[in-house]
Amino acid sequence: MALEQLKTMTIVVADTGDFETMIKYKPTDATTNPSLLLAAATLPQYQHLVQKAVDYGKTQEGDNAAKLAATMDKLFVLFGVEILKIVPGRVSTEVDARLSFDKEGSVKKALKLIELYAEEGIEKERVLIKLASTWEGIQAAKELEEKHDVHCNLTLLFSFCQAVACADAGVTLISPFVGRILDWYVSNTSTKSYAPEDDPGVKSVTQIYNYYKKFGYKTVVMGASFRNTGEVTALAGCDLLTISPKLLEELDASSESLTRKLDAEQAKTCDLERISLDEKAFRWMLNEDQMATDKLSDGIRKFAVDAVKLETFINEKLNA
Repeated sequence: MALEQLKTMTIVVADTGDFETMIKYKPTDATTNPSLLLAAATLPQYQHLVQKAVDYGKTQEGDNAAKLAATMDKLFVLFGVEILKIVPGRVSTEVDARLSFDKEGSVKKALKLIELYAEEGIEKERVLIKLASTWEGIQAAKELEEKHDVHCNLTLLFSFCQAVACADAGVTLISPFVGRILDWYVSNTSTKSYAPEDDPGVKSVTQIYNYYKKFGYKTVVMGASFRNTGEVTALAGCDLLTISPKLLEELDASSESLTRKLDAEQAKTCDLERISLDEKAFRWMLNEDQMATDKLSDGIRKFAVDAVKLETFINEKLNA
């Protein structure tokens, strides 16, 4: 089975909020975001978690906005706690996308989430705090890693400059979005299909992986947001890959024989030059990459929209 072969080369992460999928495919880690939790929170089998979060929120001090914020934080953590009963590794829990340009707000929210996990008996080593790969998000992660020993997952990553800045900041893990890179090129160029090895998302992650391994960065790479299994298998050997239930099922059913595509030792021989970025250089390089600029802003907006939808759903229950 292709999925079992992949697990011998790469840590497989479930990109879902659905517990049954995790039980079935036995990933090492799991990751969530507002979009996934929005889908999960409306399902009957998870209403006990929603109610527990609402009950918690009602006991908190402050106005309705404060109670809603507390309820949302608790909901994210309760889903994370349940996930950690299934997976042996870590769960990624996302900081509100509306804090993507607020370093101090992101740090404060991250520490609150870690505090709530601790109250549930979960050590911070089993949690990755997800932050958008804006300059502010990266600097928030740097502070969390260095001052608080909180491990971070930098998401919505589409460009090499974002990856370099994350590595320089010493973050634990990055999540480059393979499929969303492909989406942009299909929509904005004359090429409408790509072989896996020519896929622009695959090429981006390969470059980042090789750069990290060549220069000995501690930051690891978790390819994310896949559109097909060809993208997944073309990155076999990547540190981690987070995969949707549909593609996990396809890989599990596939008898394809996989070969390692990314290799840390081979990466050390790549012809790459080390670069250094300050804020000005980072912002200029990101600005010059239209795809990355478009997809970063689009991703932040979409996560924010789903966060608002989830808040609306929870607020109705909070005020029922």
